[in-house]
Amino acid sequence: MTHHPEQKGFTIWFTGLSGAGKSTLAEMLYHEFRKREMNVEMLDGDIVRTNLSKGLGFSKEDRDTNILRIGFVAHLLSRNGVASSVSAISPSRDARKQNRSMIQDFGEVYVHATVEECARRDVKGLYAKALAGEITGFTGVDDPYEPPSSAELVVHTMEETPEESLQHLLDKLHELGYIEENARLAAF
Repeated sequence: MTHHPEQKGFTIWFTGLSGAGKSTLAEMLYHEFRKREMNVEMLDGDIVRTNLSKGLGFSKEDRDTNILRIGFVAHLLSRNGVASSVSAISPSRDARKQNRSMIQDFGEVYVHATVEECARRDVKGLYAKALAGEITGFTGVDDPYEPPSSAELVVHTMEETPEESLQHLLDKLHELGYIEENARLAAF
């Protein structure tokens, strides 16, 4: 991979309910950056939790600690000229705000889908268990999710294809100066 010494590091933080489409978009963005030969890392909340945050539970304090740890890693990457694509539910507005203040170039993307839609998609089978009372403390069911009040971008995954959401994101990243050219995606 070609190294771009002039590349400015930044973090794109995808937040939203489980099943809203965060990981899908974060991964699509990661591949888009790779195509552009950018230095990029992808940090997925579930993967980080099993490694960097092993042993943490799902209390508000533990969830916030996990999100702040992800934010610290993203901060280090961004500071060193790497674009980070972060996908984490991050239900607490305050934890996201702390990360925004720590990371110099931070773009928040609210991946919006209703609880009903996420439950319908339910790729991991978690909503069914939460709604049946088999698991508790599930974000959006019996644990709060605080939507962003000032995200740089809101994508509506119930109304857009993943490709349309990605195009909106690329348009916004170009507008914010994070990417130079804004090549249109192949027709979708």
